[in-house]
Amino acid sequence: MAQTVDLVAEPTTSTRLHGDGLTLGYDGRVVAEGLSVTIPDRSFTVIVGPNACGKSTLLRALSRLLRPRQGMVYLDGEVITSLPAKQVARKLGLLPQSSIAPDGITVADLVSRGRYPHQRLLRQWSREDAEVVERSMAATGVSELADRMVDELSGGQRQRVWLAMALAQETELLLLDEPTTFLDIAHQMDILDLCAKLHAEQGRTLVAVLHDLNHAARYATHLIAMRGGEVLATGTPEEVVTAERVEEIFDLPCSVIPDPETGTPLVIPKARR
Repeated sequence: MAQTVDLVAEPTTSTRLHGDGLTLGYDGRVVAEGLSVTIPDRSFTVIVGPNACGKSTLLRALSRLLRPRQGMVYLDGEVITSLPAKQVARKLGLLPQSSIAPDGITVADLVSRGRYPHQRLLRQWSREDAEVVERSMAATGVSELADRMVDELSGGQRQRVWLAMALAQETELLLLDEPTTFLDIAHQMDILDLCAKLHAEQGRTLVAVLHDLNHAARYATHLIAMRGGEVLATGTPEEVVTAERVEEIFDLPCSVIPDPETGTPLVIPKARR
């Protein structure tokens, strides 16, 4: 599967996370072949594309959950699959697509599990760990839920709690697989506003898979557009989200206008005749 030329060339400077020549798949099925991506440092990168194009598969490879059949994913210049799991977890946090909390666990206990990568034989729970957990819950607005059972919460509340646990890892890289799935529009915007705040105020590098192209264009600083296991375009939302490119990627005739609230690209599908 030949990869098309990117709309925008990838950065030539070294970055903390990138994949080179990746062939990815499950069992006997190949999802992507010859895939190369670079995540710009301190960016809010969003991966977009139609269903089953390989977005989540790519994110799983970048997070070390999926071992490439060919090619390498590099984290801080080292092959990520060669690194111990705890070492990776101290550098890279992941919010998976479907997160299931253990039965009978409180919000505070679940968020505290984000500190596990920092625990060692001679370094057990500390005041610093407790302070990090408190800051993470405050940043995600779940402090008042600390004593509640996770399985009693609404979908939006649970998603904030899982994000708090990822923040408690204190990683500069944070990967999120469809963080707005199953949430209503208000909670979707709430989670994305929170992610944008973490990126802007803390300088974290965020990588998210999103289905909604308008959300991606509004919040991302860098887009990776995929189709059929290939990267068709990379760059800023203004560079990637054009009427021609959207139709190429999604088979969707449309117009693209400035969002009246943010000025970012807004996709308006053509009316069906």
